Amino acid sequence: MNKYLQLTTISYHLFQVKPPTMNPIILFAALLALAPLATEASPSPATLLESSIAVGSEAYGSINSDQLLAHYPAFAREYATYQPSAAALAKMQSLQGLNLVVLFGSWCHDSEREVPRLLKLLNQSGVSLKTLQLEAVNQQKQHPEQLHSKYNLRYTATIIVLDSNGQEMGRIIEKPAGTIAEDLAGIAASLDSRVILKYL
Repeated sequence: MNKYLQLTTISYHLFQVKPPTMNPIILFAALLALAPLATEASPSPATLLESSIAVGSEAYGSINSDQLLAHYPAFAREYATYQPSAAALAKMQSLQGLNLVVLFGSWCHDSEREVPRLLKLLNQSGVSLKTLQLEAVNQQKQHPEQLHSKYNLRYTATIIVLDSNGQEMGRIIEKPAGTIAEDLAGIAASLDSRVILKYL
């Protein structure tokens, strides 16, 4: 072997880097540490909605009453100060089994007044609705799921009463002619009239 080839061979053996070996115990511990990250549950839609609402921002889309009152002080103040009468609470029983869709703006003064009053009437009366939808629109009165088009929204707040089949029975626009309870009871009475006519 010539000197050049011999020197090259020696250099190769001296400077050859061997791949590191991983201790099995350390590898197992690392996998255990990463396991909770892989199995952590995804946040629920309600949690995502909760985290997306910032103080002072406008509500947009579906929201529940707890979130509305927790994040929008004007709604919470009206809810706290409004005290419905016993007669008003009794009238709310006429909504039993019906559906309510409430299209409102968190930026709207009429909504700040009427929506909390409606929520308090519903809560204190204990009436069992089939569904209650609180749907917030932006200042252009648009809804992310196009409910403004579906329900032909013009003004906020608009409280829509639907029968058990989802057919509209009537609506309150901006503010009631009398009180919310009186107007809702009047709309619900139209269902009673339809039932009577059906059997005449």
